[in-house]
Amino acid sequence: MPVGAEVAPDGVHFRVWAPRCRKVSIQLEGAPQVVEFPMDLEENGYHSGTCPVARAGTRYRYRLDDNDSYPDPASRFQPEGPHGPSQVVDPGSFPWSDAGWQGIEPEGHVIYEIHVGTFTMEGTWKAAEEQLPALRDLGITLVEVMPVADFPGRFGWGYDGVNHFAPTRLYGTPDDMRRFVNRAHSLGLGVLLDVVYNHFGPEGNYLAQFSDHYYGENESDWGKMINFDGKHCESVREFFISNACYWIDEFHIDGLRFDATHAIVDGSQIHILGDITTRARMAANGRKLFLVAENESQDVLCMRPREEGGFGMDGVWNDDFHHSAHVALTGYHDAYYSEYFGSPQELISCAKWSYLYQGQFYFWQGKRRGSSTIGHSPSRYINYLQNHDQIGNSAWGIRIDKLTNPAALRAMTALYLLLPQTPMIFQGQEFAASSPFLYFADLSPEISQQVHQGRIEYLKQFTNIDSPEVIDTIDKPYELETFQQSRIDLKERERHGKVYALYRDLIRLRREDPVFSRGYACHIEGAVLGQAGFLLRYFLEDEQRLLLVNLGRELHLVPIPEPMLAPPSCCRWEILWSSEKVEFGGSGTPKLDTEKFWRLQGYASVVLVPVPEGETP
Repeated sequence: MPVGAEVAPDGVHFRVWAPRCRKVSIQLEGAPQVVEFPMDLEENGYHSGTCPVARAGTRYRYRLDDNDSYPDPASRFQPEGPHGPSQVVDPGSFPWSDAGWQGIEPEGHVIYEIHVGTFTMEGTWKAAEEQLPALRDLGITLVEVMPVADFPGRFGWGYDGVNHFAPTRLYGTPDDMRRFVNRAHSLGLGVLLDVVYNHFGPEGNYLAQFSDHYYGENESDWGKMINFDGKHCESVREFFISNACYWIDEFHIDGLRFDATHAIVDGSQIHILGDITTRARMAANGRKLFLVAENESQDVLCMRPREEGGFGMDGVWNDDFHHSAHVALTGYHDAYYSEYFGSPQELISCAKWSYLYQGQFYFWQGKRRGSSTIGHSPSRYINYLQNHDQIGNSAWGIRIDKLTNPAALRAMTALYLLLPQTPMIFQGQEFAASSPFLYFADLSPEISQQVHQGRIEYLKQFTNIDSPEVIDTIDKPYELETFQQSRIDLKERERHGKVYALYRDLIRLRREDPVFSRGYACHIEGAVLGQAGFLLRYFLEDEQRLLLVNLGRELHLVPIPEPMLAPPSCCRWEILWSSEKVEFGGSGTPKLDTEKFWRLQGYASVVLVPVPEGETP
């Protein structure tokens, strides 16, 4: 790396960017007395030097201009947290066994999002690693890990990281993280890491002690933005480019999910994210990566090639599907949900076009939103019914299964897992985890109060929240109980076995069915069949599938002047799958009878397959 501590044959080589300092020295800790070694001043504000007595495991800080000492901005590990000393790590000592791993293809995935601290009761890499076989058996192909860059306190979501190169000590050591990735690869699972390049955390960040140039002039919702295009931005850009490459090179990460890319301001000829994606692919050394953007404004730049001014990424999160599905399931129609009806036509359009907003006026924000999806595979759009944001940024962190009826949720789950877009599951969703996922952050008392008040102001956009008696019930992010409530009980996989069976069977169908397994290559047509009923018909070469979805009361279709209901020539429809199977918690599925009328069972999804007349299915 261009900065940090590197183990060398003659000791440890240290390098740091500190243009505001004339003198920087290395302070080694752990001996009876602090040992100090001077560093040489290079051009452009870098300081470097080799310390012959340092080695892997040595703890150190940088002393600036003979005054105070601070941890390394590029520390690979902070064993005592952001305020403590940095520790030298030798990444080359880990015994990797994934030499044959070639990375991940862009299609055919089911993503599973986890927060390491709450995915298990132990909240460690080791405990999470033990669950990887279960995720593989469920049918997961990619595990997406919420940010792990070290942050202060006993718990947090990870989006306020301040040591970008140091996996937080809360979950274990850097080698524990490597073991997690190595084990995932042995099971055929890829690992994505969520990274935050749009702001610095509010506490424990000492970068300003080394340089004022890390910060730009603009402010975001989370504080000062990062200087990617201002004076002396070259070293700031290199810092974050190196960070992305570091996770891929030293931890064998298979891809990155970039948080809030819409909040990254860069007027450079090549956007910082374009440089990052290019260099990240180089760091993969031939392995295939999957790079994903969260972009609230749904900008086509995310997937436009770097040479055309874009970011060159492989996928984007799709809030439109979540919002429409949420309204359809709950009837909630407030704040940003007010821009969606949750109608059959919206869900059909989600299947065919991924984004619903592709340049129309978005009244909630008072501006146009979105961009065209033409020319992009549906697999590049990531759909979800739940994620950390949409659960945790509600008032009480309530999961969707508590907000709607079970049959409707089964029907919607079938839709979202069989759509051509790439589905993502949030930890515990697959067995209707009873725990909420709340917002938690263990910061200083002053900052904690500011965060809590800021969160209340955010939640007031939902009009049912904006009253004192409701606000008083909102969990405080800094309380230990808030974090503990959010841990999932994996024993519920068995106790909620019918929900788990639903997910397992749908993922199997998505993986094994010749049509759904290549949904991204299908031609899809849709038709509205009623106030809450609709169909999707998949065409793939000589194969077809018909997905019937009804999110309301039972429908009897007569007459039926809808060509998409007609079976292929010399064929009849037969039921391949139903969300109302008893083993999923359903009430059973009536036999298909299309001679008198089409019956769409209430709150159910059914998959039909064409069978030649005279043959049994």
